Amino acid sequence: MSLDTKIVEQRKLTRKEQRDVDSKTRLASPGASVIAVLIAIFWTVPTAGLLITSFRPQADIRRTGWWTALLNPNFTLDNYIDTLGANNLANSFFNSFIITIPAVIIPILLALLAAYAFAWIDFKGRAFLFAFVFALQVVPIQVTLLPLLTQYVQWGLAGTLWTVWLSHTIFGLPLAIFLLHNFMKEIPRSLIEAARVDGAGHVRVFFQVLMPLLLPAIASFGIFQFLWVWNDLLVSLTFAGPEYSPITRVIGELSGSFGSKWHLLSSGAFISMLVPLIVFLSLQRYFVRGLLAGGVKG
Repeated sequence: MSLDTKIVEQRKLTRKEQRDVDSKTRLASPGASVIAVLIAIFWTVPTAGLLITSFRPQADIRRTGWWTALLNPNFTLDNYIDTLGANNLANSFFNSFIITIPAVIIPILLALLAAYAFAWIDFKGRAFLFAFVFALQVVPIQVTLLPLLTQYVQWGLAGTLWTVWLSHTIFGLPLAIFLLHNFMKEIPRSLIEAARVDGAGHVRVFFQVLMPLLLPAIASFGIFQFLWVWNDLLVSLTFAGPEYSPITRVIGELSGSFGSKWHLLSSGAFISMLVPLIVFLSLQRYFVRGLLAGGVKG
């Protein structure tokens, strides 16, 4: 390496270090801390109100707001008992797992292969094709529902779990490829070149060199996709048959035909969010690391 090249690399490193220091300083300033606390409070208040409402009797919910319960507490578990006793709730909870787990695994497997090709295999039209895949993220899901449903009917798959799995895979692939590609590009090229010097092909490089380093990005997208699929209602209403109804669909029907049980929706919402909350809290350290992959370039 020539002297000029070393000087340029040193300047790049110095600028990157200075940006990192400036970024940490801005994020650690008192003003940023106050803004973060205010955002957290405003974000949490509606959820806290919904939680308090889920423990209040129907008559109290109808007469007064949730904040009055702090002065005159009158809590009950009747809403949760009635919700858990609803028809098909247990089956729908199981159906949500059946829908969500494959809908998370399948796009990750496909996106890993595509991201590796975009990151480390030089082929004609790679940049254009990657830009096209990235642009697919802005396509509204509603635009694709009718064409997909028509195609599923022609294939004889309408009303089966395959339609839900395929739909969630299609909708999740653009983000998965973009996220994993950016993470792969952050891996030093010297590691790849050293493996190839030792005679490793694409398969060995992918599984032995890259896969151990990709766990944060995989976990990050896995959390995002899990939350999206678990909380989804539109795709399940469009493609899933009645026997495969997820918990979101059953909770939407808790209020009854004439809305006589509307007070059960708050307790049903917290029952449905229990699993996503556990998943996110368990893997949250990977979530931010994966989302920020490729966000800062040297």
